[in-house]
Amino acid sequence: MRGEADGITVIDDFAHHPTAVRATLAALRASVGTARILAVLEPRSNTMKLGVHRDTLGPALAGADRVFLFRPEGLAWDLQPVMDALDGRGEVHGEVAAVIEAVAAAARAGDHVLIMSNGGFEDIHRRLIRRLGEAGG
Repeated sequence: MRGEADGITVIDDFAHHPTAVRATLAALRASVGTARILAVLEPRSNTMKLGVHRDTLGPALAGADRVFLFRPEGLAWDLQPVMDALDGRGEVHGEVAAVIEAVAAAARAGDHVLIMSNGGFEDIHRRLIRRLGEAGG
């Protein structure tokens, strides 16, 4: 757990493969029950950047109530197959600031925001917690 603001918990996970994403979401679901899980994913690993997991990433994210994908510059594939698998529960943003604003707009007290990346993700954890605090105050 990285922090909490306005009743919203922000969690960090080193997600680099759909199997890990699915397992993390399942473990969090077992812990939080019916509370909403908002998943934020940066496809940062080499295999994710190359699109090796384009067909398995969407189903791996299905355990989240909402999904916010960051599309970094130079991503070698279209994220549409992931969006298709999420049946309208996902959105893609090309800037971390846009991801933060989208999550802040969607999150409400009792939610759990799971941020998944195998890198620093432009300090998104601290920035999001600060933004959530601003939204509630």
